[in-house]
Amino acid sequence: MADNNTDAKKPVGAAGASASAAAAAKTKKKTTIRKKKSKLNFTKGIAHIHASYSNTIISISDEQGKVIAWASAGTCGMSGSKKSTPFAAQVAASNVAKVCVDRGLKQVDVEVKGPGPGRETAVRALEASGLKVLSISDVTPIPHNGCRPPKRPRG
Repeated sequence: MADNNTDAKKPVGAAGASASAAAAAKTKKKTTIRKKKSKLNFTKGIAHIHASYSNTIISISDEQGKVIAWASAGTCGMSGSKKSTPFAAQVAASNVAKVCVDRGLKQVDVEVKGPGPGRETAVRALEASGLKVLSISDVTPIPHNGCRPPKRPRG
C-alpha cells in the first residue's frame, strides 16, 4: 500500500513532458556535415581500367596505390546490356577524370586489364577530359599454361 502512495505523489506533468521530448527527438532530422575534399599535393597518378565483358570499372589512384576516385558503368546510371558498351566506359572515365582534375591531378599512367569493349574508349575519355596520359600498359593476367584440362570423355 505504501507503494501506491509514493506513486501518487509523483507529478503527472513530468512523465508527460519526457515522453513528448522523446517524440520530438525522434522526429528531428539529423544532419551530418561533410568535410570538403581537399586539393591533392601531387599531380601524377595511375588510372586502372578493368574492362570485363559485362562492365568497365575505372579507378584512379596515387602512385602508392591509394584510390582517389572511381566509377563504373553501373554507377553512372547504366544497367543491363548498356553497361557493356564503349559509351558506358566513356561516361565512367570522364566522370572519374572530372573529379580528379578538380582535385588537382594532371598526369596519369594507364593500366588496362581485361578483354572488354570499353578499353580504348576509356583511355580516350581520360585524355579528352584534361588528364595527360603518360603511358598505357596492358596488365591483363595471362596464364603460363593454366589449369589442367578436364579428362577426355569415354564412350
